[in-house]
Amino acid sequence: MRNNHTYYKRTLLTVLGLGLLAVPAFAQQSKLLTRANAMADKLEPKVIEWRRDFHAHPELGNHETETAAKIAAHLKKLGIEVQTGVARTGVVGILKGGKPGPVVALRADIDGLPVVERADVPFASKVKTMYNGQEVGVMHACGHDTHIAMLMATAEVLASMQKELPGTVKFIFQPAEEGSPVGQVGGANLMVQEGVLDKGPKPEVIFGLHINSQTEVGKLKYRPGGTMASADIFRIKVNGKQVHGAYPWGGIDPVVTASQIVLGLQTIISRQVELPEDAAVITVGMIHGGVRNNIIPEEVLLEGTVRALNKDMQQQIHDKIKLTATKIAESAGATAQVEIIPQTPVTYNDPALTDKMLPTLQAVAGRDNVILTKAVTGAEDFAFYQEKIPGLFVFVGGMPNGKDPKIAAAHHTPDFYIDESGMKLGVKTLTGLTLNYMEGKGKK
Repeated sequence: MRNNHTYYKRTLLTVLGLGLLAVPAFAQQSKLLTRANAMADKLEPKVIEWRRDFHAHPELGNHETETAAKIAAHLKKLGIEVQTGVARTGVVGILKGGKPGPVVALRADIDGLPVVERADVPFASKVKTMYNGQEVGVMHACGHDTHIAMLMATAEVLASMQKELPGTVKFIFQPAEEGSPVGQVGGANLMVQEGVLDKGPKPEVIFGLHINSQTEVGKLKYRPGGTMASADIFRIKVNGKQVHGAYPWGGIDPVVTASQIVLGLQTIISRQVELPEDAAVITVGMIHGGVRNNIIPEEVLLEGTVRALNKDMQQQIHDKIKLTATKIAESAGATAQVEIIPQTPVTYNDPALTDKMLPTLQAVAGRDNVILTKAVTGAEDFAFYQEKIPGLFVFVGGMPNGKDPKIAAAHHTPDFYIDESGMKLGVKTLTGLTLNYMEGKGKK
């Protein structure tokens, strides 16, 4: 029979011994995180300076040459291995830690938008360029300038502790998130095609964030699963029979038919998909047809966008668009050709990774400042990375505290405005996610 006293004494010593063995690793981890947060505080003036420089000198997708040069120079100064010309104008930095561990990817988008800035800030963009054959203003009207600055600061923080870093970090500065010029490809899709997740050290997870002009500074928003919608373009060509407008019975009117198709498409969302499961949107944004008021034309072109939050619903909507357009046209004696062009998949936060890293978000922002958000029907090409490896994409507040989000200027508008004090939390979020994932401290 076992001596209970001796057994319990040995068990207690074993448990205490394991606990003592765990203390140094835990202490070291806490030290790294404490150092990272302190350095993020000190770097805030530089982050603001970088952001203002990028904001005053925005560049459109696939043309971010000066932006990329500044990013590459900063990474090289930190001693980070740098790759340029990735997906045309992208920059990739590789920081190999002094200790073995996982490879973590961090991503920031770097392009501006064809928007004339109206925000009253001293560093407002005055840049003009040509876009699709016309002169346009250029503005960082979606906050990508802040994303660049926050990831540059994250690189500086992590590079400062390289010898103690338990793993490798791949910094992805991605061009053309807002889309490429007509006839070109780019963005996350091209980066993935060129092997950004396969060549060199292969990351096992990827983290990204997006500043939000209608979320208060100090807040983080997240969602497991479908977080931002897929985005697809559809084009419908309706063919009829041209005739004098005074004698419509002698032809087949594609204008009336196209109008019926527009209305029919709306019933797909309102009557044919299970909306409590996930939101979806069909929008017709363009209608072109005819050259004169008294001529019924031969054809009408419709173009629009489809948004969905899961792949099954996305495919269901595609099928319904084709069925609705062709059958309505057929009922009028016309024909319809439907083309659907996939653009961006669903931005899907891996549920297990999201659950694992939630304590990190709560630690850097405070539990009450981390908000489970509703899904968004806007799209984000970060989704292409998430199709290959688990990813987590979160939103960081950039709206002045106390401001009504209903009156705060939205993204992609001339009055878009970001409170720069929100960027410090973004830096702490990226460094915290990286270090906690590497050390396994993201677990509950």
